[in-house]
Amino acid sequence: MPVDPVSVGDLRCGTGQPLLFIAGPCVIESEELILDVAKRLADMAAELGVALVFKSSFDKANRTSIHSCRGPGLERGLEILARVTEQTGLQVTTDIHEPFQAESAAKVCRILQIPAFLARQTDLIIAVSEETAKNGGVVNVKKPQFIAPEDTIHIVRKCEESGNSSILLTERGTTFGYGRLVNDMRAIPVMHSTGAPVIFDATHSVQLPGGATTSGQRGMVPIVARAAVAAGCHGVFIETHPDPDNAMSDGPNMVPLDQIRTLFQQLTKLRQVVLEFDQSGGSD
Repeated sequence: MPVDPVSVGDLRCGTGQPLLFIAGPCVIESEELILDVAKRLADMAAELGVALVFKSSFDKANRTSIHSCRGPGLERGLEILARVTEQTGLQVTTDIHEPFQAESAAKVCRILQIPAFLARQTDLIIAVSEETAKNGGVVNVKKPQFIAPEDTIHIVRKCEESGNSSILLTERGTTFGYGRLVNDMRAIPVMHSTGAPVIFDATHSVQLPGGATTSGQRGMVPIVARAAVAAGCHGVFIETHPDPDNAMSDGPNMVPLDQIRTLFQQLTKLRQVVLEFDQSGGSD
């Protein structure tokens, strides 16, 4: 069975634990931006007493357009993420797209994320599971938009059989027709029935796929995030940026950095209510 709660350095995510927040800009635009956002998030996390892992991508390999910003690449991106940990103390995570990236990324990132479109790629899952296990890390797999939540058990089994039982599953919406994602909050307890803690991706759940660039409804992020916490998720993934309207990737879905503190506070309070309700056995 997967580990529950999962340890992410000194942090814990899972049953009976406070929320784990995974937050940061979608893509590494520059070292200056990343370090500035990371420091501000670290200060916020310390002040609020919340568990936070910093996230940003060194390569957005699944962009719709060949002309879209992809990031600085593996080597430079990992250098910047390593500096985040050195300067802020935050654990970091990033997504990888090819098996050869796992070895070097697992040495820097406490969590390695497998994108939803690649979650059925066995070689990638094996590489990430093996390398994170060697480094005491965690695998975070995003549920593909095109599979049922109960079918994530097969992804969990692949991770376990490849050597790592420290697994997080992330819900990020399900394809509904063309250009829409829907969130069925029943997916959260169903995915948790695999034994793995569940993260809710509030950013990519509000995407509006299609067109030359992906659009989105960032105003819906607090709404779907609150619903997911009420449904029992163990962590929330929220991309954030100081100026989302001018961000190089996923701007329409990212929460402005100066608004994320309030959201952290709301979701933390709601998680405490859920924990108290669970501890009471569900009685009033």
